[in-house]
Amino acid sequence: MSIIGWGGSALVVVSLLQTRILRLRFLNLIGCVILVGFNLAIPVWPMVGMNAVLAVINLVHLWRLLRHRHDVEEYAVLEVNAGDAYLGHVLTAHGNDISKFNPGFTLAASPYAFLVQRGERTVGVVLAHDAGDGRAQIDLDYVLPKYRDFTPGEFVYRRSDVFTDHGFQQVLASPRMRDSAPYLNKLGFHPDGKNLVLDLPQPA
Repeated sequence: MSIIGWGGSALVVVSLLQTRILRLRFLNLIGCVILVGFNLAIPVWPMVGMNAVLAVINLVHLWRLLRHRHDVEEYAVLEVNAGDAYLGHVLTAHGNDISKFNPGFTLAASPYAFLVQRGERTVGVVLAHDAGDGRAQIDLDYVLPKYRDFTPGEFVYRRSDVFTDHGFQQVLASPRMRDSAPYLNKLGFHPDGKNLVLDLPQPA
């Protein structure tokens, strides 16, 4: 019986070590549910009450997170200059993580820069350059680790004016994004030779 209690406690501890907020809440919820059952069996009523309350809190947070996961009203896309000091700070602060998934990336080749905001928090960065023929080439689609379960970059692609205001008719996914094909397909990207391409609605 004690191994169940230790297992539940271990899950709660592991949850607090997570950088992704959705994973943190989910693991913490499971740990709390296990501890509710364990403490009911002993019984230790104060611990039952505490873990039951924590489980409800986790459920509420999970419901809110998942409810607004694809809500355009929750996110804002801000276009900034490629030389913007705050953009440089974000990229520098997460430089090691960016390099891990995007070897060889350099900001100099990306004159189009967009910050994805959730309230006051920056949750993602999308960088692009002009590939010619009315196509914008994505150079970086980066999500901060805490929000990596939420794919906030999608809000850049859903707002067609982000690119059409610059005269673009299509968006090319970065070759480094090939592993994200299912995610890109849901956003409307389709194969075009070796590229994944998004056709942008053109203003009337």
